[in-house]
Amino acid sequence: MLVHPNFDPVAVRIGPLAVHWYGLMYLLGFWGSWYLGTIRARYPHVNWSRERLGDFVFYVVLGVILGGRIGYTFFYNFDGFLQDPTVIFRIWEGGMSFHGGLSGVLIAMTLFAWKQHLALLDVWDFGAVIVPFGLFTGRIGNFINGELWGAPTNMPWGMVFPRAGPETRHPTMLYEAGLEGLAMLVILWIYARKPRPRGAASALFLLLYACFRTLVEFVRLPDAQIGYLFGTSWITMGMVLCVPMWIAGGIMWWWAHHGHHPVPAKA
Repeated sequence: MLVHPNFDPVAVRIGPLAVHWYGLMYLLGFWGSWYLGTIRARYPHVNWSRERLGDFVFYVVLGVILGGRIGYTFFYNFDGFLQDPTVIFRIWEGGMSFHGGLSGVLIAMTLFAWKQHLALLDVWDFGAVIVPFGLFTGRIGNFINGELWGAPTNMPWGMVFPRAGPETRHPTMLYEAGLEGLAMLVILWIYARKPRPRGAASALFLLLYACFRTLVEFVRLPDAQIGYLFGTSWITMGMVLCVPMWIAGGIMWWWAHHGHHPVPAKA
């Protein structure tokens, strides 16, 4: 039987200042995505300057933080927001929505493409390849916080989470780190090493995430303030929010491969 280490969520204290592991994981995710971007930017079919990459990362960071927090508050904790609107600012307590973060990033990348006079799908495709590293570190942050655990299980890798009672549970945040993070990163990186039709990498990102997240949702407990939806014992908000990703990803994949669209031109 495995037992969660029950980490102190604060990594470093300097007087009244507390640096949380959750925030450090996000910083690591941003740095790692930037580093991967410097490699990808040198590919002949991408050819981005370091200045352009730096501006891109700045836009994405804003999109992740604002979209992720606003999305979590309105998708998963709206009642808490109504009781105390300041909850939206308490990021250090955890609570970032991927689907909200994705919406924020898409808006941020759209603004970036407009400012840089770039084809929108070229920008989305660039981001789709490097973003999974940030998903990986974010889920590790969830694990350190001991949050988002799964349903009880008898599997040998089941883990006891002190805040969740004595049962061994699925460590679903690690499942997501492996699938939404590492697996997606490897698949998308290999796929996009060669020139692909515009929109194809973005479509693959949407389809992979929707698939992996839906699978994990079957063993991940829903947020207590929401529970299961529609009177069932298995449909969750995470599953519902993946439906638009399935639809958009499928349409974009067909459009990219059957719409006779060229591969991206050099910037």
